[in-house]
Amino acid sequence: MTGLQLDSDLSHEDLILCKQALLSHRVIAFPKQGLDDDALERVSLKFGPFGDDPFIAPIQGRDHIIAVQRKAQEKAPIFAENWHTDWSFQAQPPAATCLYGITIPPHGGDTWFADQIAAAKALPPDLRKAIEGRRAIHSAKLPYAPSGVYGDEDRKTDRSMDIRADGSAESTTLHHLLSPHPDTQEERIFGCVGYIIGIDGVPDDEALDILMRLVEHQGKEEFVYKHRWEPGMLVIWDNRSVLHRATGGYEGYDRLLHRTTVKEFS
Repeated sequence: MTGLQLDSDLSHEDLILCKQALLSHRVIAFPKQGLDDDALERVSLKFGPFGDDPFIAPIQGRDHIIAVQRKAQEKAPIFAENWHTDWSFQAQPPAATCLYGITIPPHGGDTWFADQIAAAKALPPDLRKAIEGRRAIHSAKLPYAPSGVYGDEDRKTDRSMDIRADGSAESTTLHHLLSPHPDTQEERIFGCVGYIIGIDGVPDDEALDILMRLVEHQGKEEFVYKHRWEPGMLVIWDNRSVLHRATGGYEGYDRLLHRTTVKEFS
């Protein structure tokens, strides 16, 4: 969306239109915003209260901004390269994520989004039957437990992000795989394998087979939008209706974005 400076001239009517656009399009981008950290927090709060961001330390002097960063010569694996929805292991995952581009490499580093309302509409009948009425077991243990992907071994790498894995990642939460979107009531697939470690009442081997078939469907090309970043661009996405993933391809360049989450729309 162009023509709006979110920190200065966003009227109540404009804010309503932005929220409606977010619900309709799932992902909205605002170029040339020129936000510092104070402004990023103010803009985020226009949409709703801050969400709770575990396992990643906020930047110095802030409680609700985390840095998504990678140094030019960093060798650690790309952070968040697999499909996911932010913090789906929480009882109330964030409604939206706000990500602001600060240092953007000249190529690579795109963020991909997969529309899970479109994916639900296109579910093959056999896969729909396998997940309909089922609740997924969500947990942060695979990435954020001490033994997880970003746990004790990862801390030995040169990763620039301040990730703080701990035992609280072992806890679990149940969410229906298919459910109405909280605001639009459109059917959506919520979450995917990674933060989902099983399906309630389904044997592990059968559940894994279902989840792998499901994530293959969820990430099909026809559901995916590939976003190219610019410095000064703010992107907001509906965390309840899309998956997203990071990509690489910018070796030798720094990349820095600042992120907030919105607990619920106000």
